[in-house]
Amino acid sequence: MNPAVPRLEDSARRELLALARRTLESYMVEREIPLCIPNHSALKERAGAFVTLRRGTELRGCIGQVLPDAPLFLTVQRCAVSAALEDTRFAPVAAEELPEITIEISVLSQLERVRDPAAIEVGRHGLMVSRGGRRGLLLPQVAAEYGWDLETFLAQTCRKARLPPDAWRDSGTAIEAFAADFFSEESCRDPTH
Repeated sequence: MNPAVPRLEDSARRELLALARRTLESYMVEREIPLCIPNHSALKERAGAFVTLRRGTELRGCIGQVLPDAPLFLTVQRCAVSAALEDTRFAPVAAEELPEITIEISVLSQLERVRDPAAIEVGRHGLMVSRGGRRGLLLPQVAAEYGWDLETFLAQTCRKARLPPDAWRDSGTAIEAFAADFFSEESCRDPTH
């Protein structure tokens, strides 16, 4: 198991982040996702992605699309709006909050079935655990952010799926891993501005 980390050029990352911001600003006023044609061809490739919104250190929304069923730029536009308005864990983001919101994007590799959990690299791999119609996903940066070891990461992913923390040990539980290219408005600031 070795999912390849998808990598975008810095200019493509900045374009995607700017598109996510424009989409949020436009949607808050017009209630429509704006049409666009990205400059970078990589943004037109099909890819799964997650958009995370933070206000300072506070999480304000995180929604993603795992399967690569649409061009990356469209996936990010849809996920940005969903993260702002449809993440049921939080009150919807208000238009007045947008200047304080930082956008983070994770571009996902294809999912790969995990046969041996020991092959999972904490901080490099994200996980999706599923069983009986329940599914939970955690991005690679979550485990690194909290300093989790492998068993804690697996247990927390099971909890996210509303499964017992040790469900990952059950042969009826599917464990899939993926890699992600993670970047944010803070990490992609253009030094010339």
